[in-house]
Amino acid sequence: MKQVLQSMRDGQTRLEDVPAPALTPNSVLVQTRASLISAGTERMIVEFAQGSLLAKARAQPDKVRQVLDKIKADGLLPTLEAVFNKLDEPLPLGYCNAGIVLEVGSNVTAFRPGDRVASNGPHAELVAVPANLCAKIPDAVSDEQAAFTVLSAIGLQGVRLLAPTLGETFVVYGLGLIGLVTVQLLRASGCRVIGVDLNPRRLALAERLGAAVVNPAFGDVVAACAALARGEGADGVLITASAKTDEIIRASAQMCRKRGRIVLVGVIGLNLRRSDFYEKELTFQVSCSYGPGRYDPAYEERGQDYPLPFVRWTEQRNFQAVLDQLQMGALRVDDLITHRLEHAHADQAYQLVRTDNSVLGLVLQYPAEVSRDNRLALPTARPAAGGESCTIGVIGAGAYCKATFMPALARTRAKIAYVADLKGANAGHLARKHGAANAVTDYRQILADDSVDAVAVTLTHDLHARFICEALAAGKHVFVEKPLCLSADELRRVLDAAQAAPDKMIMVGFNRRFSPHTQWIKHRLQGRSQPLAMTMTVNAGYLPPDHWTQDPRKGGGRIIGEGCHFIDLMAHLTGSLVRRVFAQAMGASVQTPEDKMSISLAFEDGSIGTIHYLANGAKAYPKETLEVFNDGRVFRLDNFRRTTAYGQPGSFKTWRQDKGHAREVLEFTDRVRAGGEWLIPLAELVNVTLASFAAVASAREGRVVVVPEEYQACLPRTDDLPGDVAGLASASDVAAS
Repeated sequence: MKQVLQSMRDGQTRLEDVPAPALTPNSVLVQTRASLISAGTERMIVEFAQGSLLAKARAQPDKVRQVLDKIKADGLLPTLEAVFNKLDEPLPLGYCNAGIVLEVGSNVTAFRPGDRVASNGPHAELVAVPANLCAKIPDAVSDEQAAFTVLSAIGLQGVRLLAPTLGETFVVYGLGLIGLVTVQLLRASGCRVIGVDLNPRRLALAERLGAAVVNPAFGDVVAACAALARGEGADGVLITASAKTDEIIRASAQMCRKRGRIVLVGVIGLNLRRSDFYEKELTFQVSCSYGPGRYDPAYEERGQDYPLPFVRWTEQRNFQAVLDQLQMGALRVDDLITHRLEHAHADQAYQLVRTDNSVLGLVLQYPAEVSRDNRLALPTARPAAGGESCTIGVIGAGAYCKATFMPALARTRAKIAYVADLKGANAGHLARKHGAANAVTDYRQILADDSVDAVAVTLTHDLHARFICEALAAGKHVFVEKPLCLSADELRRVLDAAQAAPDKMIMVGFNRRFSPHTQWIKHRLQGRSQPLAMTMTVNAGYLPPDHWTQDPRKGGGRIIGEGCHFIDLMAHLTGSLVRRVFAQAMGASVQTPEDKMSISLAFEDGSIGTIHYLANGAKAYPKETLEVFNDGRVFRLDNFRRTTAYGQPGSFKTWRQDKGHAREVLEFTDRVRAGGEWLIPLAELVNVTLASFAAVASAREGRVVVVPEEYQACLPRTDDLPGDVAGLASASDVAAS
């Protein structure tokens, strides 16, 4: 199928071939019949994409500060790579879609195949949309009219925040599509409306829709609006304009009556003057998209609705309200359509939007027959260099995969047979960029292909155990980005799957042990006569409580999800397993206390380690610092860029930060082809995983956790498992004695 994608790097708007989207349990698969280009929002995105790097930086000063902090902490080259990787991601354009349902997810009961629906799907021939972001189209409403639903819901949410009452007077500042829709919605609420814009055609259209109009180019806009409001001032102003100037918010405040209200739907300068708001006791509110539920994963992704008696107007119910207004004729959008183009000519459509001021509503029309193939074979597959090491399929095209795993994999001799992701645009982009043979949205094609030797799982943490088990059952070696799993039950299932496939390797992405800095320290610790004392400080950085990694069900929390890295690093340096764990988190009054934690580890060989995992530090400070004390020496590792020995001559420096990602992936692909022992023995994978569970349990319960005793039921029960499990058995015996 074809989809409109915007490159943020070169500014090109392209109609790309991508695999058809996959259906999830809470989503609906829709064949698009019409979609609406939002001349305001989408023009702004395209113009931003076409700007120079300097222009992009000027438009996002907060991002520039983040980049500067990252340069200080990680160095110039890793930062530039991260920036260019981000710019390289294609952005799907469009959010106003109307079409017919082809298939529904297993949890969806409100829709069925054949229903016509409006949704926030992009400009693509097929879209998979969460059910809570769809609404049925009444028979009397055409597909083109229904394509205005989501855009109109943005205006409707702004109107709801204004809380208009019969007879009030409101100013709509900016008469683009959303502005002209809100003029009608306010008129339908029994309000007098004044429309403000510089475009004479839009002013004339607003006048035909029942608004009094003012052109700021022909005089004092505040005085003109005051006169039209009978000299009393407007009851409120809805700002739907897009401009950088602060004059719009100042004029809006001045044209309001005392205790008037202002709602911002558009994008304008917001250098507020206190006196404008103080003297009149004005209220000001920014409207968020389509309404309650927007950006809430529980509502949008997991299908959890808000109860109607408590949240009367969710985004879906706003969609339904708009469609009702279209059906009743209170909202008329036919006159807002100025252009129609076929979806195949999307590039011309966006050129029109950028260059022709007469464009208002531009509707894309779609073919009746489209491909539903969820596999896209690519002719640009990378030829093997010097003989292939193995054939691999990648499941998941998220941030880690894009920025880290795929670039490392592309530098190996592996044949990349597949990239799979639920979003076809993501899979297609990564597959093209790194020379994969196929992009798919159904991962089962990878498991069913006998030519695939290994699977890389780079999904959210809650899916790791499931996909490890499925891949092993399909006869594939598995690379899984950390963590191995999120619970003792999941670990037991993974061990059962490993026992059933003893000739297949599980590799967890504990990359720090593969860093040349780690190897430099470990080499100098050979022949040591005493245990190690280690201190690791992790300046983890703030993540909000609603970030997916903080969710115990999806991310497992930051200790299980990321802290396991540093437990593994210490275990690798000692060559020993963790026996006891004691952890303390900050007090409950602190937001997300578990990502501000100190973890004490006692190893079987007598070594000790302390991990300070802290999310409340400065971004400019180095992210990871390790100190290792042993036999009158100290080794200090600074952010995997420089390692210094004290008490022994020598230091080690890399020209850029090297956390071992490239080496880890290279060794995995080579080991899959050559065979042999696991890169990380199963005993160590299990022990590190259990130690991360123990750290969370210890911090919550205030006790020392003896790992072998606490998790004895999770330990391998037979000698049939691959890898060295003897260490686990001995640890259990020692604890019991």
